[in-house]
Amino acid sequence: MALSIFPDLRINYKDTIFASIPDGLGWNGVNRDGWKAGPLAKLRFGRDEERGGSPFLITGGSDALRGLGDVDAAVEVGGFVEKRAGPWRGRIEVRRGFGGHDGVVADGSVAYQARRGRTIINIGPRATLASREYIETYFGIDALQSRRSGLRPYSASGGLLSYGVGGTVIRPLNRRSAITLFTGLDRLGQNAGDSPLIRERGRRTQFTLGLGYGFSFNL
Repeated sequence: MALSIFPDLRINYKDTIFASIPDGLGWNGVNRDGWKAGPLAKLRFGRDEERGGSPFLITGGSDALRGLGDVDAAVEVGGFVEKRAGPWRGRIEVRRGFGGHDGVVADGSVAYQARRGRTIINIGPRATLASREYIETYFGIDALQSRRSGLRPYSASGGLLSYGVGGTVIRPLNRRSAITLFTGLDRLGQNAGDSPLIRERGRRTQFTLGLGYGFSFNL
């Protein structure tokens, strides 16, 4: 178990341009009849073998990455398509990495939104596909890494990276602030899950739980 504090500054301009750390920097080039689509860029933070991976780690790190080396931050550039129909939303993103990895990542999700008074609930399945270059960067083990870590060498192929379900519960406090509870249960696909890093030092099933506070500024 690990605890991290994650800053999340979000900027939106007329439902056209959006920017945040989780959602990236994007432009709704298409925005009508429930459709949104456009270019997108995201930042993927690097991996530190000494701190256990997360740059925002506060406590609960591990030594599972010792001997595998650091991975630099990467910028992922691509595009997205989103469709809303009533309470349902489907979204697909495809991005290519530059920097820490040069692989291709595709995220897909479907979410259902419900309201209970002022509370907003979103829940739905999600999955991620990744190319061989991406999975090799984060789950592959070359000869040098094998000698340093004691794990056997492993060469991964591309395919299903993970699948699971995620949800958020948003409770407005007033017109400008809200508390958000978010959770997710995801399982690594075979290509990543068969890595000795996961088999011997990790778990294929990952559970996340977080609590956030948001305040809106109108500029």
